[in-house]
Order: sequence, then structure tokens, then C-alpha cells
Amino acid sequence: MLKLVRAIPAFALLLSVSTPAIAQAATDAAVTPEAKAEADRMNEVVCEKQEVVGSRLSVKRVCKTRGQWADQKLQDRMDVERVQVQRGMKAE
Repeated sequence: MLKLVRAIPAFALLLSVSTPAIAQAATDAAVTPEAKAEADRMNEVVCEKQEVVGSRLSVKRVCKTRGQWADQKLQDRMDVERVQVQRGMKAE
């Protein structure tokens, strides 16, 4: 009985140490080539020319990843919608 009591904590320790390694292996196997290709595409750097406000001739070049451009586009859209909703709620 005493050996069994000592074996249980050792087994629990072994199980807790090996679980992250098993989970990592399962996560690595779950990544498909399509998901990897999409992640690589989202990390591709894209540069755009943007006009400088207040100048007709000045242009600056802005470089971001595709993911950052998508986040910026989403944020801009949310800002516009927020302003439109607030404008409609004003009591006149």
C-alpha cells in the first residue's frame, strides 16, 4: 500500500509533464498546408502610396503586412459606423 501511495504522485507528475508535449505534437499535425499558405500570405508585406493631407503633390509610401492592412480596414469601418450611429442618436 505504501508503494502505491508513493507511485501515484510520481505518475501524476509524469502525466503533467508529458501532456504539453503531446498537445504540441497534435497542434503541429493539425496545421494544414492551406492554413500555412494563408498565414504566409497574411505576413506578406505590401506597400501603398498615400496622399499627404494638405498637399496636392506629396505622397508617402506606407508598408504593412496584409494582416495589418486588413486590421486597419476593419478598424476604419468600425470608426465610420460608430460615427454614423452617434450622429443618428443626437436629439435635435
